[in-house]
Amino acid sequence: MQAQDTPPAFLQKIHHRGDLAAALRALPRPWVFTNGVFDVLHRGHVVYLAQARALGGSLIVALNTDASVKRLGKGDDRPLNKDEDRAIVMASQESVSLVTWFDEDTPQEIIAEIRPDILVKGGDYDMAKLPETALVQSWGGQALALPFVQGYSTTKLVNRIRAG
Repeated sequence: MQAQDTPPAFLQKIHHRGDLAAALRALPRPWVFTNGVFDVLHRGHVVYLAQARALGGSLIVALNTDASVKRLGKGDDRPLNKDEDRAIVMASQESVSLVTWFDEDTPQEIIAEIRPDILVKGGDYDMAKLPETALVQSWGGQALALPFVQGYSTTKLVNRIRAG
């Protein structure tokens, strides 16, 4: 067998919603959960993901589906990368333990399914105002905002590329 015939091991981190229960049972706790588009992965993202992973035994990332990204109003041409491609790039990250998707406008439903121990968001969120915070706290979990790595934004990066 040639090396190119063997799929990368990180692809095993990707799970559809129907397969989550079994995949989650295999992950060490505490479970840290985050979500987002992660359209063009950059330095700010990878630092954030590493910091989130350091908070627990496993990092679970739920990506917005392409349809939910469109509803977020990020632009007619977003996401630039399809959800399957974004999942593969995300799964390749050492800090990420599991990748899945959600199609709803908010991640509340998938958070309720997973029941993470820790919910993590970027520093621009007021955790006290998020309904997800109350949800996670209802089973004794924590909700934390991690600081941004200043100067990194997918929107700014895309605009810079377009101005090229």
